[in-house]
Amino acid sequence: MNPLWKQREHLTEVATPSTVEGQWPSLIGKILAARGFAESEEVEKLLFPKLLDMKDPSSLKGMNEALERLGKAYLNKEKICIYADFDLDGTSGLALLKTGMLALGFPEVLHYQPKRLSEGYGFHAAAVEELQKQGVSLIITVDVGITAHAAVDRARELGVDVILTDHHLPAETIPSAFVVVNPNQGDCPSNLGYLCGAGVAFYLLRGLKRYFHDHTEFPKSNWDLKEVLDYFVIGTLTDMVPLIDDNRVLVKHGLVKLAETKRAGLRALLEELDLVDRPLTSQDVAIRFAPKLNALSRMESGVLPIDIFLLDDVSKARAMVREVMKNNSTRVQLQSDAEAQAQELLKGWPHADFVFVASKDFHRGVVGLIATKLTQVFNKPAFVGSLGDDGMIVGSARLPQGQEACLVEAMSSAQDLLSRFGGHSAAAGFEVAETKVPQFIEKLARHFSDLREKPKPLEIFYDVEARLADVGANLMKWYDFVGPFGAGFSIPLIHFSNVQVLSKRELKGGHLRLKIADGDGQTSAEALLFTPTPRQLSAIDQVPGFYNVLGELQWNYFAGQKTIQILIRDLKAAT
Repeated sequence: MNPLWKQREHLTEVATPSTVEGQWPSLIGKILAARGFAESEEVEKLLFPKLLDMKDPSSLKGMNEALERLGKAYLNKEKICIYADFDLDGTSGLALLKTGMLALGFPEVLHYQPKRLSEGYGFHAAAVEELQKQGVSLIITVDVGITAHAAVDRARELGVDVILTDHHLPAETIPSAFVVVNPNQGDCPSNLGYLCGAGVAFYLLRGLKRYFHDHTEFPKSNWDLKEVLDYFVIGTLTDMVPLIDDNRVLVKHGLVKLAETKRAGLRALLEELDLVDRPLTSQDVAIRFAPKLNALSRMESGVLPIDIFLLDDVSKARAMVREVMKNNSTRVQLQSDAEAQAQELLKGWPHADFVFVASKDFHRGVVGLIATKLTQVFNKPAFVGSLGDDGMIVGSARLPQGQEACLVEAMSSAQDLLSRFGGHSAAAGFEVAETKVPQFIEKLARHFSDLREKPKPLEIFYDVEARLADVGANLMKWYDFVGPFGAGFSIPLIHFSNVQVLSKRELKGGHLRLKIADGDGQTSAEALLFTPTPRQLSAIDQVPGFYNVLGELQWNYFAGQKTIQILIRDLKAAT
């Protein structure tokens, strides 16, 4: 099915803000007008966000109680453990909170993360018991725990206090922790619901530094919170939370901090990926940098992301980064093989509204990535599972980009069949016995059928129309300045009409490198079509030929040269 292309409704073009010297390219004003920026004052706030304008940490419900408990733990020299989720949001929050607490003078801060494959997601009672045996009297959760009643209850039985920090939506009841700090608990007045888990941890650290400063019994530190913004930016961009308000200002500063980081592990990985000595974009972090780290927890090798985050030994950094790249290569191969097998298994799939596939051959660490690929191929919600020797299927579900539905609601319709499930509307996980799969598929089919009143084609909204001749160094300077781009403030999408595709070349991984030009042939550019879908491959059969293209602007760094390229999101033959 061909998606419909629609232009965003434009407001009046925004005037150049008074604080900007000279005149910006009109295309920038049109992009911001398409995003609803009507006044130059709004644009000024967007372009020049200030750390001083951030919300007060004490506005978070439970923050004051959490700070008092941490102050007591400091004075009593208690053994504290930070218990964080294994993903990069949890790992980033763990790294920034532990780094900050040690810098503020806490004598003993342990950390714990459940293993993705052998333990699975969650705050686990068994881990609480083990930590209590080690003498831990206070646990701080990061990015996890808001539905973990059993683990929290077990902690209370053992006399271990839990400061539960999370950002996920709670169930009907909240665990009876010592205190809960979660901007998404219904009566939290902070308006910080856009924070990720690392963001909530950062606000706890902000509050803690202020608490120590305001009370005479605690040491005073000149340590700067900006020192952990490199961690913050990794967690925020990988968890795809909206880049608005405080998130926006912190990510804008955090990208600069990450580019300059002196942390041995992070620096070595940036060097390995040729991401040094230049500004970093949110896409650099989310698409090139983060997946290499994520592969460590997916493959569950000897080295984990937190080891890279906290490493301060330069001599060990290169060896660890070699392990990172080796794991990523393994992940890529496993993912590629599984994607091909999944598509083969789905030939003749009978249901119109979703796909489901499971196999013993699918590595549990890559099922979410396979599901993402299947949403692109089929333009349907995809459920992908890894079948274990115990007859249980552990899987992930993904929603196609731009589609309105909720995977958690879909799985709730079959919750009596599932051992566990949860997540977000567009990305979720589940566990189901192989024997119950037919019933699970039947209930999903009923849910999605009821949801669909009539087939709705995928709509792709673009910001502006332009010619390749409009794209140059001056435009890119402003384009970069308007960023960072991400969830809630997406990368501008530009419609180029009647573009000539002069040549195409297949790259490793099935990507296509294209040479394109304006219809008059006066201006040409390099373009990349990343992981083309079967529909796109079929569409681009005439070379040379004329096409309409939806694309994003980006810099391409290669062999010491910096050039502009178009990242193609979609294309159609010009009519």
